[in-house]
Amino acid sequence: MFGVMETRTALGAILAHKVSAEGRTFQKGHKLTWENLSFLGSSGISQVTAHRIEPDEVDEENAADLVSRAIGAEHMRIAPAVGGRMNFYSQADGLFVADKKLVDIFNSIDHAITFASLADRISVKAGEMIATVKIIPLAVSRSAVEAAASVARIGCMIKVMPFRRQTVSLIATQLPSLSEKTMSKTARILGGRLIERNSLLLSETRVAHSVEAVAAALNAEIETRPPSDHMIVIFGASAVVDKHDVIPEAIRLAGGVVERVGMPVDPGNLLVLGRVGDIPLIGAPGCARSSSENGLDWVLDRLIAGDHLDGLDISRMGVGGLLKEISARPQLREEPVRGAHFLERDEVSVIRHGIRTPQMG
Repeated sequence: MFGVMETRTALGAILAHKVSAEGRTFQKGHKLTWENLSFLGSSGISQVTAHRIEPDEVDEENAADLVSRAIGAEHMRIAPAVGGRMNFYSQADGLFVADKKLVDIFNSIDHAITFASLADRISVKAGEMIATVKIIPLAVSRSAVEAAASVARIGCMIKVMPFRRQTVSLIATQLPSLSEKTMSKTARILGGRLIERNSLLLSETRVAHSVEAVAAALNAEIETRPPSDHMIVIFGASAVVDKHDVIPEAIRLAGGVVERVGMPVDPGNLLVLGRVGDIPLIGAPGCARSSSENGLDWVLDRLIAGDHLDGLDISRMGVGGLLKEISARPQLREEPVRGAHFLERDEVSVIRHGIRTPQMG
């Protein structure tokens, strides 16, 4: 029961707000004792706002603990409850995965019990905060706590998939317009990306920018690859502009399958995803020559963490796929023109109906 109550009757109640008197302060969440009540009464405080926990209720700390333990999974650390809140931290570098449907069901059980997390399938570092449970009131019904815990146990609401050590071979194509400095920088930046994900750039092969040369390099890599956990990244000297361009055709000629040409992530639109047997093949977009975040990072995160990834998965990356601009790109996003006229809602409606008024210019 929550409300304003006479101080003399508030034994065992939980303070809803901080109370100060004669140099002493009782914080929100403090459980009032006889000594507290005597002191407050003698200090002239006759009423307090508090919550008296009923037999069918659970206090905020225990409620947070019960719910969080039901959510908890491997590779996470859950901090002790403070103020009805429990935070989750990753214990590994890896991929954070959240089941949005299950989280939505959890959050719809009772407005008193809330759960928030990072976005689904985002890379995290060990020690990084990834989620939090917060109990809103000072106490919540036991039935709501049990219902929330039951939902959390239905499946895996959240998890961290640690980056598995993988080896990667780089095939880079050459054209006279592409400098040695750029190619060396590309390999160095790719190597750095892999180190961040507990993986290793094993080799670099440079070949002509042709279907036959790339296919031959792929076949050679496949024959000599390590026994497991290996992938191949191809950097083309020229960007892929068609599903029959050099890199996709080379994958097919080498006996592979092209799963996707292009992705709804910018920078990163011109990525190619394929496979030869169980070996993932990535045609890297030109923007990945920069260390700035781009679509290649998203693909590496999922593959190195052992998450399933195919063309359909990539097609679902559009929401959130507009990333920060990379200044080195040949065609930057346009800035608004100074003095440009932006249509008001009424003007847009008129244009849609095929009418243009003189006032619109």
